[in-house]
Amino acid sequence: MLRRIQVPGKLVLIGEYAVLDGAPAWVAAVDRGVTCEVWEGEGIEVPQDDRFVRAALGWDGRAIGGVAPPHLYRFSDWNPPGLQEKAGFGGSAAAVVAARRAAGLDPGAAFAIHHAVQGSGSGIDVFASLHGGIRRFPDGKLLPVPLHLVAVWSGRSAKTGPRVARYQAWEGRGHFVEKSRTLVEAFPEDPIACLRDAYALLQEMAAGAGLDYDSVEHQSIAAAAAALGGAAKPSGAGGGDVAVALLPDPDRLQAFVARITEMGLPPIPVQVVGPS
Repeated sequence: MLRRIQVPGKLVLIGEYAVLDGAPAWVAAVDRGVTCEVWEGEGIEVPQDDRFVRAALGWDGRAIGGVAPPHLYRFSDWNPPGLQEKAGFGGSAAAVVAARRAAGLDPGAAFAIHHAVQGSGSGIDVFASLHGGIRRFPDGKLLPVPLHLVAVWSGRSAKTGPRVARYQAWEGRGHFVEKSRTLVEAFPEDPIACLRDAYALLQEMAAGAGLDYDSVEHQSIAAAAAALGGAAKPSGAGGGDVAVALLPDPDRLQAFVARITEMGLPPIPVQVVGPS
């Protein structure tokens, strides 16, 4: 093996949807990402869809940001949660960043490459994989306070594209975006309260836009967190995938994990990590 690269995935904390209209958001880079190993030989080995890594290596005919040297690039999930479905940690973005770094190409081109293949998106998942830590998107400011957080699997995967399209067709976005911006700015001072208020704001937005965002499972996760002085909400587009929960201290985080496990909602422990 010539080299091995590990790139973190993302867990959006607050600011979803409004980020598509230029508002800021907070996102954590977590240890649920992608590994790329470079070997002698030539080709690509991926668990599933190779469109993103083929584009990242410049082997799809577009050659955005250069072409990778001919080696064998083997991609795999880094610290997979062991679910039958995708959890929503931004694997395609992490794979693009991993491919660029493994090939010795400019990782900054990952934004354009990922957008070209996906056809939409804010770039927040690429941003998390590139920069690591808990940061405000897009300016990169680091969160100055520690968080006691965990992800929770809602029980099913959800498609982002149709929800984004419905949001962008909604004419009431202006007021929503400004309220989201206010919560994101206040997040470092009171993360739990802002997370709780962001969930309510997103529920209100979804009702106005006719968007399938909430679920019984997400409501149960939020109620379990609230009972212990914390808060939880869907991370990302909603409709399924994972929730992010914040608790006031490690003891109550442990109690929350025990409670949701009893409820049949699997916790997915995450560690915040730096860039590769």
